[in-house]
Order: sequence, then structure tokens, then C-alpha cells
Amino acid sequence: MAPDAPDATVLLVDDEPDLLELLGYTLEREGFRVVCARDGAEGLRAAHEAGPNLIVLDIMMPHMDGVELCRRLREDGALRRTPILMLTARTEERDEIAGLDAGADDYLPKPISPKLFLTRVRALLRRGAREEATTAVLRVHDLTIDRVRYVVEREDAAFRLPRKEFELLYYFAAHPGRVFSREELLDAVWGTDVYVVDRTVDVHVRKIREKLGSAYIETVKGVGYRLAETLEAVA
Repeated sequence: MAPDAPDATVLLVDDEPDLLELLGYTLEREGFRVVCARDGAEGLRAAHEAGPNLIVLDIMMPHMDGVELCRRLREDGALRRTPILMLTARTEERDEIAGLDAGADDYLPKPISPKLFLTRVRALLRRGAREEATTAVLRVHDLTIDRVRYVVEREDAAFRLPRKEFELLYYFAAHPGRVFSREELLDAVWGTDVYVVDRTVDVHVRKIREKLGSAYIETVKGVGYRLAETLEAVA
């Protein structure tokens, strides 16, 4: 079964019964299997039990909000690479960044258009299928970037970066020497179907540098970023 084809399992986590019913109906009508949960804690249990191909979750929920749920899902080896679409009625930029930083792949504001929702679901599932086909391990400088385990290793140290930080670093490593604009990085890592601001790239680069050091990603003034040619590069 192709992941974006009918019979893929989608987990919906939201405390609004009407929205769960609408989105569940929309997906089932297209042939998807649907599992529903009404709060974050129930959603975490359902994710472990169902092993979904995609998880859709709301930010504002009782017992565990969507940001915390997303973090916990990304800490689980079996669910670390499962695409996550975040829903919210909150439209401030900091809420969007918080969700993406926690590991969400896409962000959709309420009220939800069923047609747009289906488009985002299919796009995320297709992207997940493409990622499965990429090279599992890359080695650059003194780093080993393991896409199977979502771990970056250096000598005796191991770093577990949030999903988007990992994918951004992986993308740089897969294209050594090439300079990318913020817009190109947004399209490649977040996708053309996702709306995020240019500053999101800057935030993720800064966090990678804080964890690994500033030498790996070089700023090219007036253009964007690239993987540093040597470890003497200074951000």
C-alpha cells in the first residue's frame, strides 16, 4: 500500500467532537482508516496502539496539549518519523513556531477547509514516503547523521535533534558546498504546501548551532546558508 493511498491510518486528536466527526468523515470517505482521541493523553496511547501513518492533533487540549504530545511522539523511536499535522485556532507566529519546533511537519489554522485538509494530509504522506527512500546514513566532517535512528553522532557523543532541525542538517549534509536561500530551505524541508515564515529557518539554524557548535552551518551574507567546507567556519 502506498502511504498516501486509501487504507492508510490517520490518528485524529482533538477535544472538539464536531471537528473530529467532520475530519473523520472526510478521511473515511476517501478510503482512509481513522482512529480518534479526545485529549493528548488518550492520543499518546492511541498512537502507540494504532501505529498510524499520519497524526493530526490540536494544540489546545486537556490533560496534555498538542505541543507536549508532539514532543513525546518525537521521543518515541517507533513514532519519530510519523508525519504530524497540527491544528489550532491560535494564529500567532510564536504558536506556529512552538508547534514546528516540537516536531510538527505542517500547521493548519482553524476553521478547517476539508478540501485543504485532504491536500495537506496527502502531501505529508507522500513526503514521508520519499524520505523512506533517501540514504539512511550520511557522514560529513566529524558527524554521522543517521536517518533511521534520527541521531547525530560525533565521537562519543550522540545528539537527538527535533525532527525539523535534524532534517535541515541532513539536507545541508546531502548537498555539501551548495548555498541555499531561506526560501529554498523552506520548500525543501517544510514543503511547498506548508506556510511558514523565513525566520523559521533562522531559528532552526540557531538551535542546531547551539547544540552542535557554530562551525557546521555557514552563513553566506545576502544569500542564505550552506554546510561549511571546513570546521574553521564561523557563523
